[in-house]
Amino acid sequence: MYLTRAFLNPRRAGAIHLLGSPQRMHAAVMAGFPPILSPDDRVLWRADTESTHRLSLYIVSAHRPDLTHLVEQAGWPRSDVPSWATKSYEPLLQQLKTGQRYAFRLTANPTYVIARRGQRGIRRPHVTVEQQTGWLLEQSSRAGFVILPSPTAHPLPSEQAYNLRVVDRHRIKFTRGQGTKQVTLHRVTFQGLLEITDETVLRATLVRGIGRARAYGCGLLTVARPGPAE
Repeated sequence: MYLTRAFLNPRRAGAIHLLGSPQRMHAAVMAGFPPILSPDDRVLWRADTESTHRLSLYIVSAHRPDLTHLVEQAGWPRSDVPSWATKSYEPLLQQLKTGQRYAFRLTANPTYVIARRGQRGIRRPHVTVEQQTGWLLEQSSRAGFVILPSPTAHPLPSEQAYNLRVVDRHRIKFTRGQGTKQVTLHRVTFQGLLEITDETVLRATLVRGIGRARAYGCGLLTVARPGPAE
């Protein structure tokens, strides 16, 4: 497995065009791989806006990508600094152990299903911060980690009772495929502190993702050693 980080210029017309549609960004990411990927070779990606001048695109994949086309369209093609870097993901995956604590970041598409007797259920998005936070807490129990409680001793609303923040949330509409079907996607970005409860399950989560809309920039969980303040 590989982890790639590419630097994009959010002020360029090409970047604005790609970021305006998860379908277009998905196609641009997949164009960095040969057309021989198997259905099991899932590619996860996430776009993190870091400033008005820089955006980081993270990709987790089974194969090493070539992002020359993406940098030429939306990055910094004339920079002397490398526009993207790819490293083996295995060292990080193998050092994960139950009981360790990590800072994390996740962009996800929190949804739920309304059951219908004799028919397929209807999927709906969670729209409030409390609902979205509750969704992640529920998902974590099946993803190999728990989110640590907030250190304060004072009673807090449920969405503030954990070491967890919703740092971005928005709804985006775009056209899927070559047709005219409109897709509405609710994306939420979480940051917080987790503790590993099952290292094997968490490794699978890091390479397979969490939740739905994984082709559209959702589901990629990344972890890092927490700093002193965290």
